[in-house]
Parts: sequence; C-alpha cells; structure tokens
Amino acid sequence: MNLERFCEIPGLPKALAKAVTVLYCCTGLVVLIESLFFVFSGARAHSFAKSGLPPLIRPILGGAEIIAAILFLVPPTRTLGGRLLLVIFVLAALIHILHGQPDVGNLVIYGAAVYTVLAAYKS
Repeated sequence: MNLERFCEIPGLPKALAKAVTVLYCCTGLVVLIESLFFVFSGARAHSFAKSGLPPLIRPILGGAEIIAAILFLVPPTRTLGGRLLLVIFVLAALIHILHGQPDVGNLVIYGAAVYTVLAAYKS
C-alpha cells in the first residue's frame, strides 16, 4: 500500500492528515497490545483477581477489546471498531469507578484518541 495514499484524509491538510494517521496506527496498536496482555498475561490475571470481579469478566471484556481494536485498525471497519472501543472504554471506566479504582486516565486518553481519529476520517 502506498504510504502517501494511506495518509490521505480528504479535507485535511497533508501534515494534519499524517499526524492523524500516526495517532490512528499508534492508538490501535497500543490498545491491541494492551488488550492481549490483559487477556493472556498471568501477572494481569493475578492483579485482576484482586479486583473482586468475576474471573469471566476479564476474557469477555479483553476479548471484545481485541476484536474492536482489530476492526479499528482495518480501514473499511475503522468506524465500527472505533465505536465499539468507545463503548468498551466507557464500560471499563465505569467498572473501575464502581469498584473504587478511579484511575481511568488511560481509558480517557485512549477514548479521546479514538474519537479524534473517527472525527478526522468522517470529515
């Protein structure tokens, strides 16, 4: 695939389109990698066990996040994947907050990045 064509976003200046493309790729890859660690890492499983949530929540939420991140990274399904990620981030933040873990800054940043990418590609 031609990198110049991949970075094109109609209606955006070239430099801004490249910046959004970098944000898009980085956000998708970081969310995918973090989701894989969340589901498959023994250390993360041990940490999650301390949360008091049912063990089944981790693979369900993490698996949904993996699927959504992959959809987000594939241009034809970017919008669907991005919307799913936003819903998952909100649910994850609510679960954290309701269990007395208000540290949801990463989820807010990921959500803002996904929203920015979706807005840029929609314009």
